[in-house]
Amino acid sequence: MKQKLRFSRSRRAALMGLLPGLLLGFAGSGSAQTMIDTVTSVGIQNTLNSATTIPKMPTLPTAGQNAAAQTTAAQTAAQGAPAQATPPSTAPSSATPPPPVTPLTPAQQAGLDKAQVAYDAKNYAQARSGFEALVAQNYGNPEPHFGLALSLLALGNDKGAAFELRQFVTLAPDRYEGPYNLGVIAGRGGDHAGALQLYGQAATLMVGKASASAQRQVLEALATEQTRMADFTALSATLTQITALAPDDLNAAYRLAQARTLAGQGAEALPGLYALLQADGTRMDAALLLADIYMGQGLPDRALRELDAAVKRVKKASERSALLLRKADILAAGNDTRGAVLAASAATKADKYNARAFAREGELRALRNDRPGAQAAYLNAVRLAPDNAMYRTALAGVRLTLGRFDEAAADTALALKLKPDAATSARALYVRGIAAYRQNRLLDAVIALKESHKRRPDADTALWLGLSYYAQQDYAAAAGALADSVRLSPTPTARLNLASALLASARYPEAEAVLRGLVTEDPKAADAWYMLGLAQRSQRQDDQARVSLKTAANLGNSKAKDALK
Repeated sequence: MKQKLRFSRSRRAALMGLLPGLLLGFAGSGSAQTMIDTVTSVGIQNTLNSATTIPKMPTLPTAGQNAAAQTTAAQTAAQGAPAQATPPSTAPSSATPPPPVTPLTPAQQAGLDKAQVAYDAKNYAQARSGFEALVAQNYGNPEPHFGLALSLLALGNDKGAAFELRQFVTLAPDRYEGPYNLGVIAGRGGDHAGALQLYGQAATLMVGKASASAQRQVLEALATEQTRMADFTALSATLTQITALAPDDLNAAYRLAQARTLAGQGAEALPGLYALLQADGTRMDAALLLADIYMGQGLPDRALRELDAAVKRVKKASERSALLLRKADILAAGNDTRGAVLAASAATKADKYNARAFAREGELRALRNDRPGAQAAYLNAVRLAPDNAMYRTALAGVRLTLGRFDEAAADTALALKLKPDAATSARALYVRGIAAYRQNRLLDAVIALKESHKRRPDADTALWLGLSYYAQQDYAAAAGALADSVRLSPTPTARLNLASALLASARYPEAEAVLRGLVTEDPKAADAWYMLGLAQRSQRQDDQARVSLKTAANLGNSKAKDALK
């Protein structure tokens, strides 16, 4: 007769406290193995447009003029499934028959019961000794190996437990508990690819043998590793099995819709998603995912209508605010910045404590050159989230464009005290540098802009650094910084300023080369023609210089007219 260990519900609960979410427990008499605890369900986190939107900084003035506001694009839809699929999950090969199982003698069964009692009493060392003695007496029976594995796990000996579980798998290759628990150990040790394969084996072996709760635990473990590997096609198949086991589990249904969308099957996810919303129309996450799917299908109007309908269904103010923010993103992506501002403003009214909504409103108002409105919105954002360096830096940027240089500098100081990430700190230093430049504090400007460019190389930062050096009459340093700006982004403004620095450094042939490129690209560039004439005159190319200066004068450059006199 097949001998099995029996764990009561209370005993299983005792083990749960020690090894939460890890192990399949001992078998009940004449039944499939039961669960000791359930694996924590790990859904897809921060997918699609559900990730927190980080407000962009307001457009700041470029050299010589304020840059025109530009519209921002909303977040893109999910990527498809990765090229590599989940490794096939196969059960141990049946080509080599398993060794025969040696039944336990009555005395050995008594020893097994005694070891189990010790285990239940958390006397794990005593249980280990009992199970080890049984393994020595009857190596061909799988139950002592399994009990010993659990005891070793309780004692923190994963290596020894894995060895015993492998012996258990050899003696009982048709039982799913072995691969499952080996998968737990592999995952705990960082071998997630191995865990994925082992959970797949367990899922194959459990068919027709495991209870619904046991199947759910194994499938959840498999889903966790598939999520980690971003194998959304395989994850969709696993979640389909989970939803079949638990058709009333709306969270599982939502995860399945997410996985299908991430696998590039957004249209296929719609029936299940609508069924979910029919069961619970207040689900904000489902409404957001629905909008994402329609955006992925190129149907923004449909996405907006779904969001408007969801705003009326949800119960919490924070959820209405989140839905309205998504609406603002979609409108902004369609270049309807006015509608986007209205939606973001509605989001702030729906939840007056939503700092992200105020920050988004500030960003959108800045895009529309409503700088006073942007400042007011960002002030609310920093009031609600004083420790958010990004919001504080954005406020500084808006104040810079308003000419409130002292306040902008103070905001950057507060932002930098919060020790933000490299991108935010570089942005704060950039704003500080321009504010100092505008106040003719050139040394402070150079220090701030140089550090900003060091933390995050940027063409515009290098441009302002070059202008600061130029104002200090350090023309060689100015040329170096401006050359760096041109290398990163060869805009006409950067190239014209580089040519000016080269002229000031008496590097006339280099300046001429830059300027010839500019007038070739834009024959109506009056300033470039004027500077080209100066470069040629400095090289005693008088005839060519006169032609260039005359061209500049005809285009309206007053300095060129004076130079021709």
